[in-house]
Amino acid sequence: MRDRIYLDYAATTPLGNAARTAMLPWLGDLFGNASSVHGNGREARKACEKARKQIAEAIGAEPNEIYFTSGGSESDNWAVKGTAFAHQKAGNHIITTAIEHHAILNTCKWLEKQGFSITYLPVDEEGWISPEQVEKAITNRTILISVMTANNEIGTIEPVDEIGKIARHYRIPFHTDAVQAIGSVPISCQNTGADLISLSAHKFYGPQGVGALYIRSGLKIEPLIHGGNQERGLRAGTNNVAGIAGMGAAISECMEAAPNVNRSVREYRDRLIRGIIERVPDCRLNGPEGDRRLPGNCHFSFDGIEGEALLLRLDLAGIACSGGSACTSGSPSPSHVLDAIGLNPSMMNGSLRITLGRHTTRDEIDEVLNVLPEIVQQLRCMRGS
Repeated sequence: MRDRIYLDYAATTPLGNAARTAMLPWLGDLFGNASSVHGNGREARKACEKARKQIAEAIGAEPNEIYFTSGGSESDNWAVKGTAFAHQKAGNHIITTAIEHHAILNTCKWLEKQGFSITYLPVDEEGWISPEQVEKAITNRTILISVMTANNEIGTIEPVDEIGKIARHYRIPFHTDAVQAIGSVPISCQNTGADLISLSAHKFYGPQGVGALYIRSGLKIEPLIHGGNQERGLRAGTNNVAGIAGMGAAISECMEAAPNVNRSVREYRDRLIRGIIERVPDCRLNGPEGDRRLPGNCHFSFDGIEGEALLLRLDLAGIACSGGSACTSGSPSPSHVLDAIGLNPSMMNGSLRITLGRHTTRDEIDEVLNVLPEIVQQLRCMRGS
């Protein structure tokens, strides 16, 4: 029996060697609380501060601007809610896009019930948000702009540097969800002008259940979790020392390996895209081509089949992919991203997201190209019979 082929790196990545090595001591003999003043606590605090520095270096921030969270969803919630409530005396208007992660969209929907006004900007057929659209949406009541760095479903890389310049010009706090982009796209809080950046460790070969929020020094923000004085009084809760140590080590390893990894991943991505287009009729590549797309993202729609049936057949063939965001897996609703780019229902139903990573090989790509066309043909024949 051959090894399974994992091509769902956008959902989660395997734990890297650097993260595992950094975490192991904190899963055994070392177990101090980072808030304790004794030696065990000081060692735990030292590990957390090392990771804080590693994350800061990866995005060009200062260590005291990095706050640890439980993951990307908490970071997104905190960025949006915390900024909204801290600035509500100045206004109640927030600008975001129609293709954000649900951690942003559902937070914004909740804020609407609290009296905030949200503008959900449309995107073009490739998922691209125009900076001019963002600027036109600004009012004298706008208190936050939140635009993701790259889309988690179709891989579109957004013009966040230009949007950040607009936000700075109008002195509006700017947040970007960089969860899917870090390690694949250069992220600099200076270049983007972002006041808040969300990160999640398990997207760059770190552990699940730990993330970070960059908060520019001086930005007013309300805590999301109240309690103790951890994270300089802004995020209560005992530090997940093992997870934090793993996150720091993972991001350092990822940033060092990124140039070579992204080069090979991009090559395999393009090979896969060309091969599918050549071998499977009536299919559509969703999202842009080339450098405006995440290196490891391929998202296709196949007319005349059900995406769930395609996923199950691929899984039986030993190939792990997804239909879209892992956070919406099992939802009966069609993808809000595919709806936003104007895809018709028939094509939406037959969608497949294949995402590559540092362990992907050419042989695995070729195996997918051997298996996928036959499965699509079989499913179309079954539906037509």
